[in-house]
Amino acid sequence: MMHSNQTEDSPLLFILRDIPGLGSAHRWLLIPLGSMYLISFLGNSTILAVIRAGPGLHAPMYLFLCMLALADLGLSASTLPSMLSVFLLRSRAVRAEACFAQLFSIHTFAIIESAVLLAMAFDRFVAIWNPLRYASILTSSTVVKIGLAMVLRAVVLHLPLPFMLRQLRYCGAKALSHSYCIHPDVLKLACVDTHINSAYGMFVVISTLALDSVLILLSYAMILKTVLSIATWQEHLKALNTCVSHICAVLLFYTPTLSLSMVHRFGERMAPQVYLLLSYLHFLLPPVLNPVIYSVKTKEIRRRLLRTFHRKGSGSSQ
Repeated sequence: MMHSNQTEDSPLLFILRDIPGLGSAHRWLLIPLGSMYLISFLGNSTILAVIRAGPGLHAPMYLFLCMLALADLGLSASTLPSMLSVFLLRSRAVRAEACFAQLFSIHTFAIIESAVLLAMAFDRFVAIWNPLRYASILTSSTVVKIGLAMVLRAVVLHLPLPFMLRQLRYCGAKALSHSYCIHPDVLKLACVDTHINSAYGMFVVISTLALDSVLILLSYAMILKTVLSIATWQEHLKALNTCVSHICAVLLFYTPTLSLSMVHRFGERMAPQVYLLLSYLHFLLPPVLNPVIYSVKTKEIRRRLLRTFHRKGSGSSQ
């Protein structure tokens, strides 16, 4: 039986949070936020278009990069509606159904991105450990199966969350801590026992983000061991240089996550603005900077981008 303190005439609503202390300056936040969303959309869309148009870019490394761009686009699209509502329309109330759908989308795309980063670490390991068998180990069909498995894992693990949250009873003002809905934030507003929900949430985190990060570290330990067995330092640097973009992407994704976890546990006296800023960076920085990093550090993508812009420039000058 559903436990709810709401009726059909009074739907369950949650209150999103803006950044305290800014007053009327909230609208000005739309400029940097909107710019970051626009850069994210243009950057990741460009990566997808370049890889799709280049027959030579259909190797596993670039297919995984496409998956990363799609996950970044999904993550940006998941947080954008509520942020526009809060900072542009000054509307902070959100219905429970919309809130639960958003948290499902946010967590699903975040876990997909974590899985893609793990797959890319495995890709780099195979390329360095046994380059001669790279094409036979990571075939196109294998990459597709890995992609489907990543999506399936994220969806199956997070699908129960909205239904479990809907069964809870919520009391008080129902004010969230962010301008978007995430599972721990909604869960703490329940005024009934939430041990089962908390345990399931912890299981999801351990079996996804925690496991992925450990496996990524293990992959790089094996990469380092393989690189150190190479004869010359020039070959060492050449091999490690192929991992720089991925290492930056991993740091961009996991550093804000770890920082938020530390602040949540040990930063009770920290200003709420700092906590909110870290939460925004967690969801905004990777989608914005990943395309930049891979465009700068990946020679083939950089070459094709320069060629495209050169053609457009030449066409417009005629």
